[in-house]
Amino acid sequence: MSAGPANAVREAAAGAPQIAGSAVVLGTARMGEGALLAEGAVIRSEGGHVDIGAGSAVLENSVVVGTARIPTTIGRRTVFGHRCKVIGAAVGDLCEIGNGSILLAGARLGRGCILGEGTLLPPGTAVADEAVVVGRPGRAIRRVSQTDRERLLRLRGGDVSLPPYLLQPLSGSMPAGAAMGRIYAYLDKEPRIDQSAVLFDSAEITGDVSIGPGAIIGAGVKIIGDSHGPVRIGARVQILENAVLHLLPDNELVLEDGVVIGPAAMIHGCRIGRDTVVEPAAIVCDYSVVGEESLVRAGALVKQRARFPPRAVLEGHPAIQVGTLDGQPAAPEWALRRADLASLSRRR
Repeated sequence: MSAGPANAVREAAAGAPQIAGSAVVLGTARMGEGALLAEGAVIRSEGGHVDIGAGSAVLENSVVVGTARIPTTIGRRTVFGHRCKVIGAAVGDLCEIGNGSILLAGARLGRGCILGEGTLLPPGTAVADEAVVVGRPGRAIRRVSQTDRERLLRLRGGDVSLPPYLLQPLSGSMPAGAAMGRIYAYLDKEPRIDQSAVLFDSAEITGDVSIGPGAIIGAGVKIIGDSHGPVRIGARVQILENAVLHLLPDNELVLEDGVVIGPAAMIHGCRIGRDTVVEPAAIVCDYSVVGEESLVRAGALVKQRARFPPRAVLEGHPAIQVGTLDGQPAAPEWALRRADLASLSRRR
């Protein structure tokens, strides 16, 4: 971890929770004294199922999701580095989570754990107290050492005492999608968005982009059609928090009907077949093709020009086919449901 997280924790050590100007809280989350949500970070707390303990920090462009099905709880004086994804996980006190880490539904971390940068914890992973974990998938390589404890003390400004676990609710009053996102023309091209689509107000859509009926474009999403080729998004597509879509010149980006793109995914100049699920933080690269009703696992990298058949299960870095589905993948627990939209509001 760099010096940035340490500074963030020291600045947020006391007082009310701090929410940066470009951070977004959707629904009602609970945060303790001195907790910090940094620039570009997004919390989606459906039904009030995200708790962040006193003195903890969620740094830039991270995403935290909690629902009744997959609640998220974060202990005290725990720090998540830049671009972390926390989807229905439980994290103990005094943990240090490296930049770009991915914690999936049902993952459980004990007190004082350290995760290396880019670590992936699959669903249901259990990590003991004071474990040092690295890799995709994450594996415990050793116990926290005295040197680690001394470093943690420095990062916490010399204070690793635990404040009371008192939480206060944070929620907003702007209905999700009320501002219909931010729409920008590029040269002579303007986005074309079906009137039944929902754009959260911090989504940004630029240039030659079409979005089909019933689509949901989540908070912090960037869809950039500033190349010669088009971006075509079908009906009932979901593109969730802080995902980015872009393409190279003379290429196209096509998401067929019913595709679900998870939080913080990167989708670049490819074709993804109907009803496919792309899990959080996956990357799908230019000129690749993913067949219909497929599943791209969290953190996978589908490299340029790769082609996969329908109902493929893709995993790895680079991704390979590790299985075949019998039918359409089930809707992920972290996906949005239309019925949830009315309960989500935004806090600036």
